[in-house]
Order: sequence, then structure tokens, then C-alpha cells
Amino acid sequence: MSDGAAAAAAGVGTVVTTDVELGAAALRVGQLVAFPTETVYGLGADASNPAAVRAVFEAKGRPAGHPLIVHVASLDEAWGWMAEPDPATERRLTALAGRFWPGPLTIVVPRSGRVAPEAVGGRPSIGLRVPAHPVALALLRAFGGGVAGPSANRFGRVSPTTAAHVVADLDGRVRVVLDGGPTAVGVESTIVDLVGPVPLLLRPGGVPVAELEAALGEPVPDGRSGEARASGMLASHYAPRASVLLVEPDDLASALAAARAERGEAGLVGVIGPQAVDHQPSWVLPDEAAGYARQLYAALRAADAAGVATLLVVAPSHGPLLDAVIDRLTKAAAPRAT
Repeated sequence: MSDGAAAAAAGVGTVVTTDVELGAAALRVGQLVAFPTETVYGLGADASNPAAVRAVFEAKGRPAGHPLIVHVASLDEAWGWMAEPDPATERRLTALAGRFWPGPLTIVVPRSGRVAPEAVGGRPSIGLRVPAHPVALALLRAFGGGVAGPSANRFGRVSPTTAAHVVADLDGRVRVVLDGGPTAVGVESTIVDLVGPVPLLLRPGGVPVAELEAALGEPVPDGRSGEARASGMLASHYAPRASVLLVEPDDLASALAAARAERGEAGLVGVIGPQAVDHQPSWVLPDEAAGYARQLYAALRAADAAGVATLLVVAPSHGPLLDAVIDRLTKAAAPRAT
């Protein structure tokens, strides 16, 4: 027995490993497993086990009514988690899954009774995704079921893009962390809702809305207003401990001078953006949105580690994932509940 397997069997703390079978075994007995996807690391539980799903909410400090995404190994597996779709929904689902699964797209459809109601916030719908990460797919196949999995971090905070980020947030709260290296996309999946008469965008992410519309042959209107009926729809989310201020490129110098004057020596000011500045600490990210997205969450976490109190952030200027990046930055900068 490996050291990791022995520790898991003994119920000792959090085990970081590459052993997919160890992760699958933990899921089978209702334990939590953090796993890499191409977007961010997920905090997984058996989606049919109410107690395991409740443990996800407890570990994250996540509001009980906020639904989780259920990860499955294939479209064939997904059918068993949804109610029989009407012809229009089936056509749209097949078109999207055929084009984007495995991949960073979550599809919301009417659910079957197979999922624990706790996983979907008691709603009649379910968000399903087939991730495009070899470790995630191997885990799902080894487990043989659906894995309910939000991002593997404390609720509302910065999503993890490495196993070390998961441990920093959830050490002792999760039994197994599967280390699959840094994630490739860096921001969460796109969520599209197929429950109603027209498809709706609930969260921009790794698949641009233009590509959804091309695959469907119809518009995908923005459905982000109203109640938070899918992951990532709350106004404040993805936030570091630092106070985030979004700044236009031409205003950065004046904003930095103002922040320094306001903070004085009482708090550290940091900068994230695609332009180099004569200031430390600062993190220079690509100006193209996909490259920016891959590095964004690591930069936000680095700012926290550096003790930054005020973080000035300049967004990228172009790229298919620009909407997703702006969405994450806007939520990170939003007023936070107290």
C-alpha cells in the first residue's frame, strides 16, 4: 500500500496524490475528492449521495441553495441524469455536446431523480459537464457515476488552478487531492441553460457565446439577470482578500498614485494587468484574454500571499474569452456581503 493510500485508509488529513483509483475509492465511501479539470480544480462528491453532497457545502462554506455542476464521463452517461428532453432540448443538447464535450461547457437541463436534491439546490434542473482533462475523465470512469463538483476553494474566493491552491484553502476538509498540474483554461466553464424555450447564457467561460450560437444556429441571449440559479451567478464572487479596483489602461498611473496616497504605509497596493508598471508588487499578464485567463487566478492568489490590501486590475483588450475575464473581474471587484 502506498503512503497516500495508507493515510487515506487511516483517515489521516488530506492526501495529495496522482492515484486516480484512490480518488474513486474515496468517492465511493462518501468522501470528498478534489480533482483537476481543464478550467479549475473541482471539489467532488458522489452526486447521488445526499450526505456527501452536504459535505461539499460544509467544506466550502457555500450557501445550501446554490446548485452544483455534475460531472460525467460522456454524453451517454449524461442522459441518465436528466429527464427525457423534449425534441427542441434534445436537438440543442446533442448539437452542443457533440461540438464541445469533453470541454469547458456546462449544460443545464431538466433533471431526473438520480441526483441528490441537495446537489441542485432543490431545483428541477441540473447542470451537466464532461470535462476535458485526462485525470478528471479517468476519475469519472473509475468511479462509474456522476461527481457533483464546484470549484475547490472556500466559497466566494479565488478558484484554484493548481493542487497547491486547493490545499491552501481546504487542507483537512477534503480527503484526496488529485494533482494534475496547472489547469489549461484557468476560468470556469460556460453555462448555457436549455430548460426554457430559448437557450440562455448563465455564465460566460471557456466556450465563447459566439461559438455556442454557431453550433446551435440560433442566438443565445444573456440570462445572467435574476436569481442565482447556476454556479457563479452571484454578484460578488472569485474575490481575493484584497480590495479590487478595475482601472482603464490610460487611468492606471493616476489610480496608482491615488491608491498610494490613500493607503500610505497602512496597506500595500498591487497591480495586475497587461502593461508593465514601475511599481511593486505587480503581475504582468498577457493582453489576449485566453492567456490572461490562464494566469489570472494565480495572480490574484499571489497578491493575497504578498499581503496586498488594494489591488488595481487592468483587463485584457481582446480575445474570445474577454467576456469571461471581464465577468470574473467584475465579480471580484463587487461589494462583498458582510
